[in-house]
Amino acid sequence: MTQQTFFFYDLETSGLDSRDARIMQFAGQRTDLDLNPIGEPVNILLKLNDDTLPSPSAIAVTKITPQKTFVDGLTEAEFAKFVTEEIFTPNTIAVGYNTVRFDDEFMRHLFWRTFYDPYEFEWKDGRSRWDLLDVVRMTRALRPEGINWPVTEDGKATNRLELITKLNNISHENAHDAEADVQASIDVAKLIKEKQPELFNFLLKIRNKNDVKKIVNLDDKKPFVYSSGRYSSKTNKTTVAFPLTSSRNGNILVFDLRYNLEELLKDEERKSFYPVVKELCFNRCPAVAPLGVLDKADGWKKIDLDQKIVDENLTVLLKHPEFAEKMREEVENKPEFPPAIDPEAALYDGFLNDRDRIRCEAVRNANANQLADFNPDFIDERLPELLLHYKAKNFPQTLTAEESKKWQEYRHARLERQAPAFLTELEKMTDDYLKEELKLYFESLNDSDYL
Repeated sequence: MTQQTFFFYDLETSGLDSRDARIMQFAGQRTDLDLNPIGEPVNILLKLNDDTLPSPSAIAVTKITPQKTFVDGLTEAEFAKFVTEEIFTPNTIAVGYNTVRFDDEFMRHLFWRTFYDPYEFEWKDGRSRWDLLDVVRMTRALRPEGINWPVTEDGKATNRLELITKLNNISHENAHDAEADVQASIDVAKLIKEKQPELFNFLLKIRNKNDVKKIVNLDDKKPFVYSSGRYSSKTNKTTVAFPLTSSRNGNILVFDLRYNLEELLKDEERKSFYPVVKELCFNRCPAVAPLGVLDKADGWKKIDLDQKIVDENLTVLLKHPEFAEKMREEVENKPEFPPAIDPEAALYDGFLNDRDRIRCEAVRNANANQLADFNPDFIDERLPELLLHYKAKNFPQTLTAEESKKWQEYRHARLERQAPAFLTELEKMTDDYLKEELKLYFESLNDSDYL
C-alpha cells in the first residue's frame, strides 16, 4: 500500500516478561486513517514451544492452553514470515493499547529469535508505531469532555480498556481475548477522534521521535506537558516536566515541576528521585504537548497545577546544575537490563554488524534442507546458539545428533528454572479445567526433577 494505514494489534502471551515468555495469540485489524476497516480481521495462534512453561496466572486470564496452540498454531518462523510480508507492510502504523511497552517488545524478541531485524517493523519504508494508552491518558487529563471515565471502587482513576468500553456503551465481550481487545481499541480510538479530534490528530502527528524533539529537547529547554503511566492517577497521569539532561540511547531525563528540588534535597532519607526524575524515550511515542495547551479549557486546573508553582520550581531547579549531572551519572552507571541468561534473551546486548545481518537474512530464507547443511560463519557470539535453537523449534528434523543433545540440555535447564514458579502458581489456580490441562502439559514434558 502506498497510503498510510493503521494496523491495530494485540497479543496474548505466556507471561509478562518479553525476554522469557512467548506469544500465544496474535490478533489485528487494518483500518484507514479514519478508522474504517480494511480487509478481514487476523487471529492467529502460535505454538508454545516445549522449552517454555507458561504462567498459570496468564493462562487463567487468556484461557489459551498450550495444547490448543499445538493443534491450531503456527511456528514462530511461520508467524514471523507472515507478519513481515502481510501485516507490517510499508506505510503501516502499528498501534494498540499499551503496545509500545508490552506487545512491541514481544514482537522485537520474536523477530530476534527468528533472525529478522527486530526494529524494521517500527520504522522502515514509512512504517511507524503509536500507542493509544498514552493518548487516553492525555485526553482524560486535558480534554475529557464527551467521554465517560472510569474509577475504581475506592475512587481512583483507572484507564483499563474494558472499563472505558463499558462506561461508553462500547461492545467488548471476552475482554483479554486478543481479537476482542483489538476491536475495543479501534472503538476507543473512534470515540476520542470523534469527541476530541484536535488532540487525537496532534498526538498522531507527533508519534515520530523527531517531532517529539521539536517539543522536548536539550538545545532549547522549555517546560512541557507530559502524560505518563509513571505519574500519579490523582492528577490523571499528567504533569509539567522540564528537560534535565541527556540519558542512554539518545534519550533524556526530565524533571517533574510539581516538585521543589530544594525541598526534596532536604529529605536525607530519600534514596531515589524516581519518578520526579524519569527517562523520556523519544522512540516510545510519548504523549507530550507545548505548555500552551494548559491555557485552554481550564487545563491548569484539570491537572492540579498553576503557572506560578511551575515557574518557582523551575527557578529553583536551574540553581542546581550539579543535580542534573548527578542524575545522568546514576542512570549511566545503572544497567538498563539484567544480564541475559541465554542468547534468546540477549536482544539488547548489542547491534549486529552488516556481515552478520546478511547471514541472518540467509538463515530466515533457508528451507529445512538448506538449514541442515548451513553453517554460517557468524561474528556475533550470540548467533551460533541462537541458530541451534531456531532449528530445534522450527525445523527439528535438521538437527544432528550432537545438536539435538545440546538442545535437550538447554531445554532441560530452562524448564528447571521455570518449574518452581510454575508449580507455585498452578496450586493457586481455581479453574479446574485449566489447572488439569496445565498439569498434563507439564507432565508431558517428562524431563523435570520436579515430577
